[in-house]
Amino acid sequence: MQLRIAIQKSGRLTEKTITLLQSIGLKFDTYKDHLLINCRNYPIELLFVRDDDIPEYVQDGVCDLGFVGANVVAERQAAVDVLKELDYGHCRLSVAAPKELGIQDARVLAGKRIATSYPHLTHSYFASHGLEVDIVEISGSVEIAPKLDVADAVCDLVSTGSTLRANGLSEVATIFHSQTQLVRTRKPLSDDKLELINKLLVRIHGQQKAQNSRYIMMNAPSKSLDRIRSIIPALKSPTVLPLAEEGMIAVHSVIPIDRFWEVMEELRGAGASGIVILPIESMID
Repeated sequence: MQLRIAIQKSGRLTEKTITLLQSIGLKFDTYKDHLLINCRNYPIELLFVRDDDIPEYVQDGVCDLGFVGANVVAERQAAVDVLKELDYGHCRLSVAAPKELGIQDARVLAGKRIATSYPHLTHSYFASHGLEVDIVEISGSVEIAPKLDVADAVCDLVSTGSTLRANGLSEVATIFHSQTQLVRTRKPLSDDKLELINKLLVRIHGQQKAQNSRYIMMNAPSKSLDRIRSIIPALKSPTVLPLAEEGMIAVHSVIPIDRFWEVMEELRGAGASGIVILPIESMID
C-alpha cells in the first residue's frame, strides 16, 4: 500500500515542492529522468507530470494527493479537496493591456479580445461584472499577443510583473490570487492511506511552523521576567532557568519570524542580554 502523489515535473513549483518533501524527511533518488519514483523511507511514490494534468489525476483517483497551484485547480474546476495551503508559489492572475492605452478599468475591455491560458477564470471574471469579451485561448507566450494583434489585452499569471513590463503591458485588474496547495482525491481511501496522509500533514505543518518561527534564548534579571513574558509572543509559557549569578535567569522561547526585530528591541529595553536566535528544523504541537 502506497500513497501516490502528483508533482509538477518541471516549472516554478517543482524545486520548492521537492525541497519541502526532503525537509520533512522523505528520501528519494533524483527525479530528473523519471516519471515515477519511490520514497526509500516512506510508503509514497511520486508521479511527475504536467501541472495542468494534476487536478484531473487527483480528481479521478489516479493519484491520492497532488501539489499544485490554486490557479490550476480553479481553472480546471477540479472536484478535489484542498488539505493545505503551502505558502509558496505565490502569484496572481491579472488582466493587462498595452501601457500606452492607459486603461485603468477592466470595463473598458468589454467586447475586446482577451488572450489567455485561463479561459474559464477569465470568462468568469468578466461575466461576474456583466461584461462580454472575446476569449482568445493561447497555451503560451500570452504576453506577446497584443503586439501580434492577436488580442487587445491579456489575462496571465504575474509574479513580479517584469514580463508584462518588458512587453509594454500594465495591469488593469487582478482576478485571482494563487499559491501552492496540497489537494486530495474525493475517491474513497483506505484507513491506512488516511493515516499516512494525516502523518504527512503533521510533518508539513511542523515544517511550516518552524520555517516561520525562531528559537530565542536570553539572560535577564529575575525582576524583568513578567515584562519579558508580556513581550514574547510565545507558543506556550517560556522556559525559565536560574543562572549561577544571583538574581539572573535564562529565558528560552519561540517567536514568529515576522516579529523578530520588534521583539529583539523590546527585550533589550526590558534588560535582556546575550540574546541568541536560532533556526528551527521542525515543530510538532
